[in-house]
Parts: sequence; structure tokens; C-alpha cells
Amino acid sequence: MAKIKLTKNEQKKQKDALKRYLRYLPTLMLKKQQLQLEIRRVESQQQARLADRSALTRELESWVSVFGEQSDLAPLLRLGALHTETGNIAGVDIPLFQSVETEEKPYDLFLTPLWVDAALEIMRKLAALDAEVAVLSRQARLLGEELRITSQRVNLFEKVKIPEARENIRKIQIYLGDQQTAAVVRGKIAKGKLLRVNA
Repeated sequence: MAKIKLTKNEQKKQKDALKRYLRYLPTLMLKKQQLQLEIRRVESQQQARLADRSALTRELESWVSVFGEQSDLAPLLRLGALHTETGNIAGVDIPLFQSVETEEKPYDLFLTPLWVDAALEIMRKLAALDAEVAVLSRQARLLGEELRITSQRVNLFEKVKIPEARENIRKIQIYLGDQQTAAVVRGKIAKGKLLRVNA
């Protein structure tokens, strides 16, 4: 803790700082709560998408024996660009999933089995779910980092800055009170000496 000056100017400076800390602390606490709620929402969304992916994977498992006929589906479906937009939550810019482009290469409908259409549709849905889960993970990471920083600031204000300012104000008040008392005593002594000299 830095040494403080025991003056009225320093006392005013400390009181102003204390007012500022007390004014900003509720805002920081509100931001912290908002970030915590948003992280929980993103995590539940992520769990829902993972559950959707598991359901699609189970649906795909019924096709696994059919995939043995032609295991070369990878060239038929190619992933393209991932489209996101930017959202802002509690001052944090986060990506919001929009869509993922998939490019389906043309194939001969007479030479390929019937199940290829359904399999490609499921693979397209899986790709979109994987992309959305990745975006949600990035959101959670960005919000978690901001929550960590905000929590540190709340703790700094609550546990360090506000108690420090109050303690500094208390020390300055005690010192100034002692100085005032000493000045009164010196004044009475000086007055007593003047009275004795004049008497």
C-alpha cells in the first residue's frame, strides 16, 4: 500500500475515489451476473446441439451396414464457408452461428444407390451441427474470459480498493483531528502566556 499524505486535499481525493468505486461496483456486479447467465444459456444450447447430433448419429447407425456398399461418400459432399454474425453481450463481441455452406457434387442417380440421398442429407445436418457447436464453444470461451476479468475487477473493488480508501480516509481524519486538537491546545497555552505577561 502506497504511503498517503495526511492532508485535506488527500482526504478529498480519497473520498472521491471511494465514491467512484462505490458507483462502479454495482455495474460490475450486474455485468458479472449477466455473463454468468449467458454462459449457462450457451452451455445449455451447446448440450442441446450435442444431443441433436447424437440423435442424428444414432439415425445414421441404421445406415452403417448400407454404407458398406459404397464407402466413397466423402467426395460427394464438401463443406464450404461458415457464416456467422457478431453479437454483443455485456460488452463482449461474440460470434453467432448463421449457416454453413455445403457443396454437393453431382452424381449419377441411376448408378448410385437410393440411400445416398438420405445419407448426404444426414451428413449435411451433422456438418451444420458440428459448426454450430464449434461457434457455441467459442462463445463460451470468450464469455468465460470476460467473466474472469470482470470477477477480478469486482474482487479488486470489493476486497482492495474500497477498504483501502476507507482506511486512508479514517487515518487522515484521525491525523487532522489530532492536529486540530493540538492547535487548540497550543492556542490556549499561548493565550495563557499572553495573559500572564500582560498581568
